Amino acid sequence: MKIGILAVQGAFAEHEAALDALHLPYKEIRCKRDLQQSFDGIILPGGESTVQGKLLHELQLFAPMRQWIANGMPILATCAGMILLAQTIEEQDTAYFATIPITVRRNAYGRQLGSFHTECECRGIGKIPMTFIRAPYVTQVREGVSILSTVEGHIVAVQYQKQIALSFHPELDHDYRLHQAFLELCRQ
Repeated sequence: MKIGILAVQGAFAEHEAALDALHLPYKEIRCKRDLQQSFDGIILPGGESTVQGKLLHELQLFAPMRQWIANGMPILATCAGMILLAQTIEEQDTAYFATIPITVRRNAYGRQLGSFHTECECRGIGKIPMTFIRAPYVTQVREGVSILSTVEGHIVAVQYQKQIALSFHPELDHDYRLHQAFLELCRQ
């Protein structure tokens, strides 16, 4: 099994450390040439969704990656990755990949000072640590989307087909159960 990690901007190194801890091979996706190999799943890390979206287009990664996702490639998306997958982004006219029928609110908890850590239930996994950094949350789900977790009444984790999108950063807490659940999805 090999996982691709989008490595154009953001917290990709932390996801690499998580896969290292799980003894799983990965390849950074930095340019179009990197898409010539096969992957069993892709991780879209946290970071700046606007910058990531711009770089995806500039590096000619956007169209082929969107096609892979639309064709059922398993995806684990954290924070900015959730925004990249959302069909609708509040107060924004355009979306990016738009492959999960959800609406998200960017920086929903405020700027950096609104960052926080908590522990909550995640369906199918149990109580897990959650670190939120300038995090979005889901304000609306549409048909076919499963809600995996809520924090204080806000949806912070969803699954749609083979796409898992999280508002928080499991790679920062050294609890790799969500990565393991993603890898099980990749094996199916």
